[in-house]
Amino acid sequence: MFLTFEGIDGSGKSTQARLLAETLRAEGRDVVLTREPGGSPGAEEIRKLLVSGDPDRWSPETEILLFTAARRDHLEKTILPALAAGRIVVSDRFADSTRVYQGAALADLRGLVDRLHAEVIGREPDLTFVIDMPPDKALARGLARRSGEDRFEDMGGAFQERLRAGFRALAAEAPGRVRLIDGDRAADAVAEDIRAALAAVLA
Repeated sequence: MFLTFEGIDGSGKSTQARLLAETLRAEGRDVVLTREPGGSPGAEEIRKLLVSGDPDRWSPETEILLFTAARRDHLEKTILPALAAGRIVVSDRFADSTRVYQGAALADLRGLVDRLHAEVIGREPDLTFVIDMPPDKALARGLARRSGEDRFEDMGGAFQERLRAGFRALAAEAPGRVRLIDGDRAADAVAEDIRAALAAVLA
């Protein structure tokens, strides 16, 4: 299976991706935990261009091309080989982030995102968890990390509000694939809901 986690910056999706991978491994499953942008050597190089620096460093169109290039390398080098080997892939972000960030929140470019995805990527996750979180709390958490990868957090609260609306709309648009999870709780409670949602799909 190919499982992805999405959400606004600071929503806790990276923590939840890691917790699910650990749970699945404890059950004896072979799991690859990965991330975007990144997840392969070439894609990690592109990541450095995208997540640091001035918020206005790239136009939305340029960002779409960079993210798509990174995603293609990630798909070729990490995701598809792991799935072909029968492994479970858990990814912290995938194409839904580009649909929401560049396709809706930064600019009205969803059509371009979808065309590039169809031509260059052509793969959707089997199941996606959107960790939903109030933007003010998530932004405070994200900026507190001082990770040096704060370019999108530096775009401010209004941008995070647009992102949240975009991810909620995505969950409504693809209910067969996307599960909206309340992230404004203790991490263990969130993780339990994710495990229950995955178990229901596997059943």
